[in-house]
Amino acid sequence: MAFLNTVLEPPAYGWTDESGNLSKPTQQQIFKEFFSRLNVFKDKKNWLSFLSWMLIVCLAPFLGLFIFKYFSITGLVVAFVYSMIFMGTHGTIWHHRYCTHGAYTFTNKFWRFFTQNLTLKIIPEEIYAVSHHVHHALSDQPGDPYNAQGGFLYCFLADVNHQPINRNMSEKDYAKCVNLMKHTGVTTNTYAQYKKWGTLAPPLRTIIGIILNWSFWFAAFYLIGGPALACAVFGAAGFWAVGVRTFNFEGHGKGEDKRKEGVDYNRADMSINQIWPGFVAGEWHNNHHLYPKSARSGFKPYQVDLAFYYIKLLSLIGAVSSYRDSKKEFYADYCKVIVDDKKEFKVPKETALVTE
Repeated sequence: MAFLNTVLEPPAYGWTDESGNLSKPTQQQIFKEFFSRLNVFKDKKNWLSFLSWMLIVCLAPFLGLFIFKYFSITGLVVAFVYSMIFMGTHGTIWHHRYCTHGAYTFTNKFWRFFTQNLTLKIIPEEIYAVSHHVHHALSDQPGDPYNAQGGFLYCFLADVNHQPINRNMSEKDYAKCVNLMKHTGVTTNTYAQYKKWGTLAPPLRTIIGIILNWSFWFAAFYLIGGPALACAVFGAAGFWAVGVRTFNFEGHGKGEDKRKEGVDYNRADMSINQIWPGFVAGEWHNNHHLYPKSARSGFKPYQVDLAFYYIKLLSLIGAVSSYRDSKKEFYADYCKVIVDDKKEFKVPKETALVTE
């Protein structure tokens, strides 16, 4: 816990105020921190934050071309499905359940690489995974990198202001940080390189990886549907990359307690289950906070979980060797129901079924 309290680079306005409560910066303070941390001319250690937003800038022209030159209803449908479902579900599969929580294990490196590059590469694994460990350890507390109580901008610009790793770690703590990413296959800097660049990821290798990923997918979509399809997909990916930054603010009730009885069983924080993120990305957030290491977070019959279906499919074809599924545990702990292997519900003799 002490390590996770210090693994992220604190913002200029700090995690806490003088009373030890959450420091709630003004919009001016948030923007000042944001542009300061994007300034690669001031400090080259800002390169990863700068890259993260430059990728969105690079995708913006594709969106413009689609809207003003190649627009069609078919293209709009493709853009919607790719951004909302493909990109959203892939984020849950790769960044969330694998990179952060290790909820399943690949049989070999090929399937790991295949899953990693299943969509356009936009979010660097380091920015997401390390900070998400902190989010779970300090959920809705000071130090949570996207604490919804800090306001919309506090969450929306968190990837720059709050999520980068601490640039002054000891060699021992840096080794712990590297260990958090070891299973992902992402190449990391040596300690000496980290002191130079301020990141786990080496700049050149990271940029080349993105260029190759984008080149492959642009060529693939171009061959399938020409420039119209390629622009629709790339523009949609940029739209998703901006929209996904709003999720944790919404997913934690916009800083208020919006949990519902019979829907949101986790009472340790303000996370909530939402229909839209659940259906399009398998992100049943309150369930996930109950069982963060589960490869499935859609436990109830109506809780569609596309991310888990992908993991299950890979398991059936031998690409995933093992995964955790907390569905039975959820029903036993919170609904007082036992789920057998045939997915039939059985009520324990001495326990009444909790109705909703």
